[in-house]
Amino acid sequence: MNGIFAFVFVCTIATALAGYAGYYQPHEEAIDYHAPANYKYDYAVSDPHTGDHKQQWEHRSPGGHVQGAYSLVEPDGTTRIVEYTSDPHLGFNAVVKKIGHATHPQLYGHEAGHGHY
Repeated sequence: MNGIFAFVFVCTIATALAGYAGYYQPHEEAIDYHAPANYKYDYAVSDPHTGDHKQQWEHRSPGGHVQGAYSLVEPDGTTRIVEYTSDPHLGFNAVVKKIGHATHPQLYGHEAGHGHY
């Protein structure tokens, strides 16, 4: 009989504590953890030693609308600029621009014209 009494007592205490914990939970603002995050960021790299020059910015506003752009200097000396937008209705759209004239190094000496790489 003591075993049944202990079991009922433990169940009663557990139920009371569960109700107590639920009653005194702090009031928090309702947060939708599954909604897209709103953010803004940008960065840039300019390394004259390696020739690495690039930058990007992007932001996302309420409703899932994303707008951004990036640019980089290509190995041929031109600059590629990509401006893009994205939203739930129109999807992803990008406009790519290339600025400058491509230049290629001249080969001199024994390797020129022999196909050696």
